[in-house]
Amino acid sequence: MTNKSEQIHGVALSVDDAGVLLLGGPGSGKSDLALRLIDEGAVLVADDRVVLTKGGGGLIAHAPARLQGLIEIKGVGIVKMPFHSSVKIDGVVLLGQESALPENHEVELSGCCLPAVGLDPFHASTPAKIRLWCRILSNKPTWERLHPEQLLADV
Repeated sequence: MTNKSEQIHGVALSVDDAGVLLLGGPGSGKSDLALRLIDEGAVLVADDRVVLTKGGGGLIAHAPARLQGLIEIKGVGIVKMPFHSSVKIDGVVLLGQESALPENHEVELSGCCLPAVGLDPFHASTPAKIRLWCRILSNKPTWERLHPEQLLADV
């Protein structure tokens, strides 16, 4: 039995051992944010087109064969770089949907429910926020994420 694949527009990365999918409309800053994360140690899996397959206890992302290791960098062109052939997606970053106190978001992709966070891709702190969120997703937190209702329970 083969697993059905779905191709979407986005960027898949491995960030601090967590698989992250960046989603947003055309020109939303997906590749720009990916480049900043890669510059700080993340590894590219797929840029622009991401193939998603349900399996391995979750959602697996990889690039179409012709696009493996390629990223489009505005002003520079298409660049070949080191990449991972696939990654299990642990969370989704919804670009352009940041709020001060985020709610617990989930998105469904290819039949899998995944945690999601909304962030502005152009804020200087966004790569740091994503790295911290990835540590939380992989149960390696350096800080604990508290929800507003936890903070207001004793007030």
